[in-house]
Amino acid sequence: MATSTRTSSSLGRRSILARLAAVLALVGCGLAIYFVVMAFTESDGEDGSKKERKGGSEQTQKEDQTSQPTTYTVAAGDTLSGIAEETDVPAPRLERLNPDLDSETLNAGQVLELR
Repeated sequence: MATSTRTSSSLGRRSILARLAAVLALVGCGLAIYFVVMAFTESDGEDGSKKERKGGSEQTQKEDQTSQPTTYTVAAGDTLSGIAEETDVPAPRLERLNPDLDSETLNAGQVLELR
């Protein structure tokens, strides 16, 4: 009987160590997945620098407003949603700024107000 007791106690230790190693491996995989997801969801600026998620200085906002054009000339094949995406001006705002605009029949050469 003495040999069976030794065998079961050594198996018990191995079992505890295996369970502990499995928990640690699971936590490690979870952390790895978290860091990979966070690396791909951070927004990068055009120059490769990280953008701030919240806030921003008033000076930066003023610079952005002055550097963006105030009009857009429609090219052949343009759509209102495509123009909105390209100029970062929402389509409803484009429609408000251009009351004579018919989104179904945009003509090449037509000038749209953006601001």
